[in-house]
Amino acid sequence: MVRSYVEKVSFLTLASCYMTFDAKMYMTQSKPNCIILAITPANQDIATSDAIKLAREVDPSGERTFGVLTKLDLMDKGTNATEVLEGRAYRLQHPWVGIVNRSQADINKNVDMIVARRKEREYFETSPDYGHLASKMGSEYLAKLLSQHLELVIRQRIPSIISMINKTIDELNAELDRIGRPVAADGGAQLYMILELCRAFDRVFKEHLDG
Repeated sequence: MVRSYVEKVSFLTLASCYMTFDAKMYMTQSKPNCIILAITPANQDIATSDAIKLAREVDPSGERTFGVLTKLDLMDKGTNATEVLEGRAYRLQHPWVGIVNRSQADINKNVDMIVARRKEREYFETSPDYGHLASKMGSEYLAKLLSQHLELVIRQRIPSIISMINKTIDELNAELDRIGRPVAADGGAQLYMILELCRAFDRVFKEHLDG
């Protein structure tokens, strides 16, 4: 029964180059509680990010928006994204997380995800620009951050779920009382049911006679 009333919390990924009207409808109507991953390439101007723009429209409070910065390793030499990752250039309610995905060469070489995650950790740990942020960067940290947020959302919704279940139980019990309880199969229970009906009839008949 609980599953019937739990409004699932899902993750919606918004990549800057794939903004659609359907995505906006999904976030505002179909899945108003989805967690939004607004993914933006680090080599793109954050101010023109369609992902961030759409996330702002549907989640103005920023409670369910997480900013994800990709392609940090592909930025022009001498540039970095520390102002964004530190929340100085474009602040979000939740911290920005930078990630480094597999390159096309890694994909062509069938580099597995375990190796890719290790290389990602090494990139941040040895980076002169992002070394001080290494503990809060990477795909593994992003997964941990989202898991913690999802757990928080579920905990917050438990009271309303319980309330909804109890309300539905009361409504169903009232409906059963209105249409009548099912007749039991064994003889003793059936006799008890007949006696209860007779008592109810007697009570109603007396009330009618008494006016």
